[in-house]
Amino acid sequence: MFRTKRILVTGGAGFLGSFLCDSLIADGHEVICLDNFHTGSRLNVHHLCDEPRFEIMRHDVTMPIHAEVDEIFNLACPASPVHYQTDPVQTVKTNVHGAINVLDLARRLKARVFQASTSEVYGNPLVHPQVESYAGNVNPIGHRACYDEGKRCAETLFFDFHRQYGLEIRVARIFNTYGPRMLPDDGRVVSNFIVQALRGDPLSIYGDGRQTRSFCFVDDLVRGFRALMDAPESVPMPINLGNPSEFTIRQLADLVIQMTGSRSIISHHPLPRDDPAQRRPDITRARQHLDWQPMIGLTEGLRRTIDYFEDRLSQGAPMRRIPARALPDASHRPQPVHANGGLA
Repeated sequence: MFRTKRILVTGGAGFLGSFLCDSLIADGHEVICLDNFHTGSRLNVHHLCDEPRFEIMRHDVTMPIHAEVDEIFNLACPASPVHYQTDPVQTVKTNVHGAINVLDLARRLKARVFQASTSEVYGNPLVHPQVESYAGNVNPIGHRACYDEGKRCAETLFFDFHRQYGLEIRVARIFNTYGPRMLPDDGRVVSNFIVQALRGDPLSIYGDGRQTRSFCFVDDLVRGFRALMDAPESVPMPINLGNPSEFTIRQLADLVIQMTGSRSIISHHPLPRDDPAQRRPDITRARQHLDWQPMIGLTEGLRRTIDYFEDRLSQGAPMRRIPARALPDASHRPQPVHANGGLA
């Protein structure tokens, strides 16, 4: 039987958090959106502000949290290299102190708590595709470590709270996700390529463009979040959430140029240090335990995302040019690299 819950979403005004808030409100729940608006935006949740079951709390997760809720989704942390490397110490604090504060609150309330972890915990993987049992290949002192190791430490805290205090936890390892409401200048590959193509600027490819990624449309990912949080049986293990179809960065660039009708050319730049060469999730656990898999194919997802950025441009929204030094995220499109990685 349906029961209305009061749910806290940290990072609720961000790209993923705002879509999660939409989904929870649509299902009749009460939502507290907690955000410090460092990378989140009030515009992402503006359409919810007249909803009586929606509340915004301006707060930083590195400080103790005071709220009375039934469940907690912890999504607070910049996810783009451009943003999380701007203040790496604060990124570590957000991941570690933030996890402690969220877990302390969940323990006090005896609430189920969800951690938005990341495929970056696998580092530059030596196992492909990545399965949850793989411990990863992470450089603990590299430029990406503030995020990679911060998320790994957050997972440690979640599982220690589960073992020591019996806390009900859910941990999702999120693979590259794209869609409307992405920041146009955050350095992630899909938003980079689309904005550059719409402006007629060269598309910035880092390295030779043969590195691969697997991208999941935001609607599919949020559906995975909900399925994992609502799973009736205990799920005290990480779950990969992402699209197992794998594409090269060059394939993604060619598709974006084709779909936007752009005359942009390709511009190559040095590959950033510790940038993973391959990234593709094994989603066997998600299929078995959650009956979940992505449903939205790349072409459909890109069309929705392109429409969003075209609308922003038509309204005169600021769309800063992506500097050549902006860090990439990676790839997508036409021919899958592996025979079983077909277009979903």
